[in-house]
Amino acid sequence: MITIENVKPDNQGTVKPPAVGVAFLVSQVGAHAALAFGDRLVTLDLKPHHAGILRMLGSNPGLTQQALSELLGVFPSQLVRFLDSLEEQQLIERRDTPGDRRSYRLHLTRKGRSVLARIGELTQELERDFFAALSVAENRLLQELLSRVVAQRNITPGVHPAYKQL
Repeated sequence: MITIENVKPDNQGTVKPPAVGVAFLVSQVGAHAALAFGDRLVTLDLKPHHAGILRMLGSNPGLTQQALSELLGVFPSQLVRFLDSLEEQQLIERRDTPGDRRSYRLHLTRKGRSVLARIGELTQELERDFFAALSVAENRLLQELLSRVVAQRNITPGVHPAYKQL
């Protein structure tokens, strides 16, 4: 494993990391966590954006496609592709909205709920691995502090910014 301590510039000395701030550290840990989460989801034949959709539908059964599109900040045509994939895997189902034939409500299937539970287990494992250096109290404090930043920045809770890049 390469670390900054064992890299020597021109054989003259140890490379020193630059000074960084909290935003950089949060971004660095977040990027590594996102990559590790994606690696774990491979076992379920899912991508992180699929997992996010399943999580949102698990918390909001019957959400319409339009509402989900707006919540995630994804173009409706892009969302349809994600939903088609989840429907092909029999993880979600679209149900007609009474009184509106153009609108569908989204629900997890039994298999979808089972996969969502497994996503939860993978997430807990990831958090244990990533934050093993922190005590339970420190983990709670970090979650509280980051939640306050999310609220102060008017970031939609539970929605990853990567959806806007898809």
